[in-house]
Amino acid sequence: MLMPFYYMISTSLKGPEDIYVNRLVWIPSRLVWKNYVTAWRSEPYFGRYFVNSAFIATVTTLAQLATSALAAYAFSSFSFWGKETLFMLLLGTMMIPSQVTLVPNYAIIAKLGWIDTYAALIVPFAASVFGIFIMRQFFQTIPLELWDAAQIDGCGRFRYLWSVMVPLSRPVFITSGLFTFIGGWNSFLWPLIVTNTPKLRTIQVGLSQFNQEFGTKPDLLMAASTVAIAPLLVLFFVAQKHLIQGIAHTGLKS
Repeated sequence: MLMPFYYMISTSLKGPEDIYVNRLVWIPSRLVWKNYVTAWRSEPYFGRYFVNSAFIATVTTLAQLATSALAAYAFSSFSFWGKETLFMLLLGTMMIPSQVTLVPNYAIIAKLGWIDTYAALIVPFAASVFGIFIMRQFFQTIPLELWDAAQIDGCGRFRYLWSVMVPLSRPVFITSGLFTFIGGWNSFLWPLIVTNTPKLRTIQVGLSQFNQEFGTKPDLLMAASTVAIAPLLVLFFVAQKHLIQGIAHTGLKS
């Protein structure tokens, strides 16, 4: 599993003498760090693509965590008519391929006049059924006695959510946030469709254009790919403990 990552990083540090040969070179004869500088400067908007992806992924993650937490809290702690049916209908929407809703979503965005804006890249992903599901499952593992005790202390519903449930649910928030950030960072098709100018495009769209221009230069292409994937690797290694805990607890119920 790690071999593709090693080959990508290894190739990004190779010189021409290690690339244009009739054999596979696993270890570069010399480390050419200049490939990263050249790749960054070869595409005028590469830095902007990077910033756009970071901004869009961060805002989308924060929005999804907020909406998912509120919806999951309602499904796990409130009693209302049709709650289970509504929740099943929400889960059912996860079976609809995203390609099916691509054209209707684009039509809505165009009608709102959001084409080539940050709103088109963020608002459609500000809520997630998957986020609601894993948070609802985690919230159900929190003992109801905590709510009873909070009521005695005069704690309201929203105060209880913010002061009690959110701190106790840190693993699932990190898990959901990590999945959302990765999805936002790796998004390609939707940003390609709803943006017309390079200033609003993301790193994945930039990589596609970079491949068209520098596809015959594997060292530069792999350097650009390493830069694009580096934030995700750092996030995964930092949050992997909480990621495992969050996934494990969503299958439990008190």
